[in-house]
Amino acid sequence: MSKLILQIYSKALYSTWIYYAPERILFDAGEGVSLAMSNRIYAIRYVFLTHGHIDHISGLWTIVNTRNNSMGDREKPLIVYYPKGNTAIEEWLEFIKRANDDLRFDLIAQPVSAQEKVFLRQAGGFARYIVPFKVKHTVQDFSLGYNVIETRRRLRQEFRDLPEEEISKLSKRFGSDQITEAYEKKILTVSGDTFGIDPLDAKDSEILLHECTFLKTSDRKMNAHASLEEVLEIARQANVQRLILYHISSRYSGKIDRYLRSLKEPVNFQINYVDPEIVFTL
Repeated sequence: MSKLILQIYSKALYSTWIYYAPERILFDAGEGVSLAMSNRIYAIRYVFLTHGHIDHISGLWTIVNTRNNSMGDREKPLIVYYPKGNTAIEEWLEFIKRANDDLRFDLIAQPVSAQEKVFLRQAGGFARYIVPFKVKHTVQDFSLGYNVIETRRRLRQEFRDLPEEEISKLSKRFGSDQITEAYEKKILTVSGDTFGIDPLDAKDSEILLHECTFLKTSDRKMNAHASLEEVLEIARQANVQRLILYHISSRYSGKIDRYLRSLKEPVNFQINYVDPEIVFTL
């Protein structure tokens, strides 16, 4: 069995949560997350909230309450990152703290702004971090998407067309640091609720997880969520390797494959989707 990378549940209007296992991150915390994840909620180190709508934050109370009252490890802190200035989230966190005034672990609320780096791991030349970016959802709610980024090394441009033997000689003579360069690689992009992110925010991402509430643009009544046609164009422009559609309206449950088969233009990336009735794993 392949190692769990992502576990996702998302049903538009009801509940959305995304667990990214490599860094023990929960993106959003919709209703039912504790029930579905069970004991894995104790592994969560960070929660990154995209915005303050109840279907994305209601499950946070259960996570805090369960970790505080069960026999699991109560000493690990839980850091909740959220869009700076989002009063709905701030008031919800204050309520949770008041309702759990005997907390046995540190519950840390940390506002973040677009382009602010949040380091997850850093050792030697390796670093992995989160970079938030602004998204458009509703006027009343400050919203963010998030990129998981890591630093990698690659051959400098002037050496990339050389034979492997020549590269090996240069590496032995000058050292690998002299013939390589560091660069940033997006390994996961989470859109949050939006009617479409800027493709540059997901440029060359390995996985773009983009909300796709409407499979038919004509079903949308106002510009707060994205449609399949728009998301596919964003993924094309961003040159992503894999697109995962989530936050799909339950009106399309059981019909999503039919919509994807009807696509007229071919795509050069893999497409997966989160059925609104099923927990998705990758």
